[in-house]
Amino acid sequence: MSAPYCNVALPVPLRTLFTYAIPTNLADSLQPGHRVLVPFRKKSMVGVVVELTDSAPPNTKIRELTKLLDFIPALTPKLIELARWLSHYYVAPIGEVFRTMLPPLTELKTQRQIVITEAGRAALSDSQLPMKLIATLPSEEATFLRRLQENGGSVSFVSVAKLGVDLSQLNSLQRRGLVEFRESVVARKRKTHRVVAWKTQAGVPPPLGEKEERVRHLLTSERGALPLAQLLKLAKVTRAVIDRMQKEGLLESWDETIDPAEDPFDTGYTPPAHELNPDQESAMLAIRSRFELGEFGTLLLHGVTGSGKTEVYLRTVQETLARGKTAIILVPEIALTLWVGRQCRAWFGARFEGVAVLHSALSDVERAREWWRVRNGEARVVVGTRSAIFAPLQNLGLIIVDEEQENSYKQEETPKYHGRDAAIVRAKLENAVALLGSATPSLETYHHAQSGKYELITLASRVAARPLAGVEIIDLREDFKQTHQTSPISAALHAGLQECLANKTQALILINRRGYSWSVLCRSCGASVQCENCSISMTHHKSRNRLECHYCGSTQQIPKQCPKCQSQYVYFFGEGSEQLEERLRKEFPGARIARLDRDTARTKRQYQETLGAFAAGALDILVGTQMLAKGHDFHRVTLVGVISADSSLTMPDFRAAERTFQLLTQVAGRAGRGDLPGRVLIQTYYPDHYAIQDAVRQDYSAFFERELHFRRMMAYPPFTALANIIVRDTSLENAIRYSRQLSEYFSPHDGKGLRVLGPASAPLSRLKREHRFQFLLKSPKRALLTKLLSGAITYADSHQIPQTAAIIDVDPLNLM
Repeated sequence: MSAPYCNVALPVPLRTLFTYAIPTNLADSLQPGHRVLVPFRKKSMVGVVVELTDSAPPNTKIRELTKLLDFIPALTPKLIELARWLSHYYVAPIGEVFRTMLPPLTELKTQRQIVITEAGRAALSDSQLPMKLIATLPSEEATFLRRLQENGGSVSFVSVAKLGVDLSQLNSLQRRGLVEFRESVVARKRKTHRVVAWKTQAGVPPPLGEKEERVRHLLTSERGALPLAQLLKLAKVTRAVIDRMQKEGLLESWDETIDPAEDPFDTGYTPPAHELNPDQESAMLAIRSRFELGEFGTLLLHGVTGSGKTEVYLRTVQETLARGKTAIILVPEIALTLWVGRQCRAWFGARFEGVAVLHSALSDVERAREWWRVRNGEARVVVGTRSAIFAPLQNLGLIIVDEEQENSYKQEETPKYHGRDAAIVRAKLENAVALLGSATPSLETYHHAQSGKYELITLASRVAARPLAGVEIIDLREDFKQTHQTSPISAALHAGLQECLANKTQALILINRRGYSWSVLCRSCGASVQCENCSISMTHHKSRNRLECHYCGSTQQIPKQCPKCQSQYVYFFGEGSEQLEERLRKEFPGARIARLDRDTARTKRQYQETLGAFAAGALDILVGTQMLAKGHDFHRVTLVGVISADSSLTMPDFRAAERTFQLLTQVAGRAGRGDLPGRVLIQTYYPDHYAIQDAVRQDYSAFFERELHFRRMMAYPPFTALANIIVRDTSLENAIRYSRQLSEYFSPHDGKGLRVLGPASAPLSRLKREHRFQFLLKSPKRALLTKLLSGAITYADSHQIPQTAAIIDVDPLNLM
């Protein structure tokens, strides 16, 4: 006999499952992993069936689920198990975890409705007190109530105006208890277009004019049935011609659903043929050995920039497919999915070993389409960013995490999971192989490899025995002494760019700040123009003629005087990528220059166009932010310049040196990747810092030993587990009170196997209008830390601290 109840996870910030009764007609078809529509309070929500159960909570009214949304379960049993692990490890509501895992729900939309209540019906039909309550209502409200009942008792919010009432009158009816507002989920009307085809004629077709003949030729000889808009364009005829031909019985037409998704791959790409070098052959041998064992394992592929890691990835996927299994490839940036996906498409084809791409820049329809292609077994390889780890592949054999050290693998919203760690856990659940790759692995990952927890595979040299680019330090202190100028382009970099232009090669210039100027300062009182929502300076964007906050997105007009002292001496401080591009255009007027950052590449097409132009040699100099530092392979780049290489060293974060070393090493790897030798110029005010010195030598081992010593002395990862707790509220008084209450919970545990730092004002003390305080918890025993965090949630609930007021980040990468 089927279970009568099911436990459902809903996308709400509550750490519990909700029990619903299963309708009789769904008893045999409902399974864990199915998406269902359920009533929740006064609205409908989409949830995930986590488990079937024979019992329901006592003394609770159990409601029936409304609708089953999927023919097959959207999530596999292994993905449900992974969701449970993520919820426990990151102390996150399980419904929020499932919301992150699931594809966009493109079939349904939310609609707000006004519904007449039982009290409203009684008021209209009360025979004992005829029209007594109705008589007290204004005539418009009384009329609306009658029309609402005649309309079946409900009406959509958008249709209310047609019934002669406004929002204030609706609120009055709601306060009297005569109507209530509800949210319902309804089927979304799918977009369609008219498709036209030639109608088979019996006997000899009638003679046709020139326009009609063009239409016939297109529909019968060249193309077959075509969408109407496309037919009009190709045949160069008007709509009237098509309508007339249809009336004459020459054409037939019908409506078809539109699938707006574009093929994300360039099918014209042909992968170059490469022979593996000895290092790559050795790496493949180690990976094959792991496959032969047929069990879970984590491997770290540590290869210098340009060592051919991508070639190893593709051949490893090829081996996986040959063994009848499937594969996931994670990349840190959406842009890199285009490049990697293109190569996979060319290697593995679209028919039998189909490739799917999953990332947040796709439309909801595109993402849902790709997700269900994977779920239905139409794709065996998935390429994507962080969330692609939840792709519902069956028989998973391999997960690759490229550039595993990248911060973009860590989600900033709840659940704050790390894509790399989720990949390793999923590989373990699926008995698959996890292959991590990087030229600059995170300290935690490399420490695991050194201790034997992961298997270490090394690619020590570049392909074709190409030398690493030569790296030089430009001491900006000395440059200023010689030039007495504060230009972001030093004399050495200027000379290097001139040489590039003369030799008709290309240059990349990295500056890790977008906008025109970092901040706006008053020369009289020293005040800066702050964001009204955040405790951060506004950034000047000259092309848009405004100030912007890069945290909350708010904008301001550029002030003509200081907001604090009304002085006229307003000064724009610091250089961003927009200002650097302007300076380069002035200093090299004949050069072809472009900029690539979030301001200039807001869409996939803009990004492709700029990178495509640079790869094709249509640009001489490309200026950009850190998105230029990863994964790109430009063979004519002979010069890389890094502006303000030390800017990240001043951040209040124990990982500042590691991030600086990784960024400089990665960007240095963009030079000299072809037959031409490369050169890298690093501009800095701190030339003696070990992160910069080791990056110049591209000596990862030396940096690892120094940084590991610092982490051990200061009790930071990988030697301790870390959790960051942000307490926030729009009211400063509330934020302080919540922080004190949580401090009362944490304080007795300080020194008993863990260290509690805080509460203290967060480095960003105000963000998006919320005041923020911070706790930092350290413990060498992760189980102890997890237990304490779970207890903190229970404590907060019992002391009326809102669930959204305390944000827990386990293994944080950002302490701001």
